[in-house]
Amino acid sequence: MTFAFGPQFDVAEFRAHARARLAPTLAPGAMTPAHMPLASDFLLGGQPPGAERLAQARPAAVLAPIALRARGPTMIFIRRADHLRSHSGQVAFPGGKIDPGESAHDAALREAHEEIGLEARDVEPLGWLDPYLTGTNFRVAPLVAFVSGGFAPAIDAGEVAECFEIPLGLALDLDRFEVHARDWNGTARKFFALSAEGRYIWGATAGILRTLATRLMR
Repeated sequence: MTFAFGPQFDVAEFRAHARARLAPTLAPGAMTPAHMPLASDFLLGGQPPGAERLAQARPAAVLAPIALRARGPTMIFIRRADHLRSHSGQVAFPGGKIDPGESAHDAALREAHEEIGLEARDVEPLGWLDPYLTGTNFRVAPLVAFVSGGFAPAIDAGEVAECFEIPLGLALDLDRFEVHARDWNGTARKFFALSAEGRYIWGATAGILRTLATRLMR
């Protein structure tokens, strides 16, 4: 599937295509402890988690925000603050843990508001990707959405070092994704990575993004 991602971006065409390719709701049971997500950090190798570890995976949600800018659509990312104990300095989607009694939808919007000041009224959900299991044992539900072109980030410096955008055409370009490897506790861990406009996106965020690109662009 091809789109014009510049100023001539057809919002209505992309909206219809995305809603046809994404799930309107999370599949029943997708966030339950026993469910093994189809997408995960383990797809490129490594021992998949056993039932006990899988049951301990912590539920989380992220927003994959597509900003409707006049120059063309962009994908919004954050870089996590350097002082955080986990995932410090890494590029991510806005998001975090789902609180008890909270839906994945509400968690994604709450975290986006807390981290970058995104108001729910400026968000138009397009649909869900399958949950993604991370190597750090989170079960992440990704909600893909349009964001108003007038959105200006107001970051929480306690959690976010910066908020930045990459042209959507680059973020969804499957030819740009590579498989990289790093030593992780004595084992070479393989993961997807994407370099665009001087940014390096890797790990679970790149895995989720590649899943989205595969769903929308093939």
